[in-house]
Amino acid sequence: MVVAKEIGYPTRGCKERDAALMRRFLRPALIRRFFASLREEGLRMALHKARIYLGMQWRGHAPSVLAGGNTGGGPETSLHGIWAEMARGDGFHVTRSLADGPRIALIGDLNLAQCRKYRIEQLAEFWEAQGVRCDYSHYQDVPRATRILQQATHLCEYRLQASPLTQMYRYEARRLGLPILYDIDDPLFSVSAYETYQNMAMLDPGLKAHFLNEAPKYAAMMEGADLVTLSTPGLVEHASLYTRRPTYLRRNFADQATLENGATAMAARESDDLFRVVFASGSQGHEADFDLIRDQVSAFVTADPNRRLTILGHFQLDHLPEALAAQVEHHPFSQYDQYLARLAGADVALMPLQDDIFNRCKSGVRVIDAASVGLPAIVSSVGDLPNLVRDGETGFVAAAPGDWTAALEALAADPTRRAAMRAATRQDLETRWSAQAADHIISPEVLAWIRT
Repeated sequence: MVVAKEIGYPTRGCKERDAALMRRFLRPALIRRFFASLREEGLRMALHKARIYLGMQWRGHAPSVLAGGNTGGGPETSLHGIWAEMARGDGFHVTRSLADGPRIALIGDLNLAQCRKYRIEQLAEFWEAQGVRCDYSHYQDVPRATRILQQATHLCEYRLQASPLTQMYRYEARRLGLPILYDIDDPLFSVSAYETYQNMAMLDPGLKAHFLNEAPKYAAMMEGADLVTLSTPGLVEHASLYTRRPTYLRRNFADQATLENGATAMAARESDDLFRVVFASGSQGHEADFDLIRDQVSAFVTADPNRRLTILGHFQLDHLPEALAAQVEHHPFSQYDQYLARLAGADVALMPLQDDIFNRCKSGVRVIDAASVGLPAIVSSVGDLPNLVRDGETGFVAAAPGDWTAALEALAADPTRRAAMRAATRQDLETRWSAQAADHIISPEVLAWIRT
């Protein structure tokens, strides 16, 4: 048996484990889900989803379920037995009490690092600063999500789509008498936004079909809440076309960790004789945005051997002109502190956006990241970007193609102005775009809601 283990032959324990895994993977519900994806989204997307799910199961990252009260179904049935027992005991409905002050249960999709930072962890910190206790949970962590609901006076949902599991949370929240706020920071609910989103042309058509199929599930969640918060004025306006619920603003801002990490990156910045322009891409498809300034950036960088284009994150380098290749620095995704360090090493950030419905809803998180290290930005006049930049003081708003070249040349020619703009950019972030209960950060109606 020792030899068998050493050379990898299956032992009895291995066989039992593999059999258990096969039973888990080949459940009828999973098979039906696979064929539904195959029918609606094509073979490639169905296999992609199956590969992700199997990998999570194999690594032990599958959704957890409650140990008690489960009726034998999936996690979405975890509370059914408990509900039945309470109903039989005439203890189903609960009267909510604010005697100990408000307390928020924040349940959301925590899979995306940027989203978790700006819409979960940051919001929890904000509410704590307002004297409101806030607990958060990934929506697939059923035991924790259920536990924090029991302690809460309000439920906030982030970026969730309608599903049996999210409806279970909703039903439990209503049983407990909790008012519900739904928060989202992209127009994931909007078929019109996805259908006209120019970045989608750079991606697999199956991915676009997936997003279009999912959109009604996000719209349903908005419509079932008591109020909806969104990350930009443009998104507030667009969401009002999809829901009759009140829609309010809750912008992203620079939390304390961002300010501290940015200051650390600024202090560690090493100067050289190169002038760097940086383009950061947090997801796939942003080659479409870069196309807007491709010629201007190429002409500017190649005009001087001491200039560099630094690209951070996702980008297909073969999309760049060949003449530019020797002066490009590409750094793939990294930890947040390394990302800030790369930003700190640049002289200006470029943030072009195609003008479409999706991008008109975009927030200014890239401006916030850059400003945390004192890096001025040149931005398109699309979405919330121009609202976070004071033109000519903390950056430039490029309304026309020639504005990009003019701004780049102005900064490259004047080190004194660059230094002054760096200082102003950081100061503006600290004073105007940090955590504060101000109307341009959070609508006063949201602050009032949490007290009722």
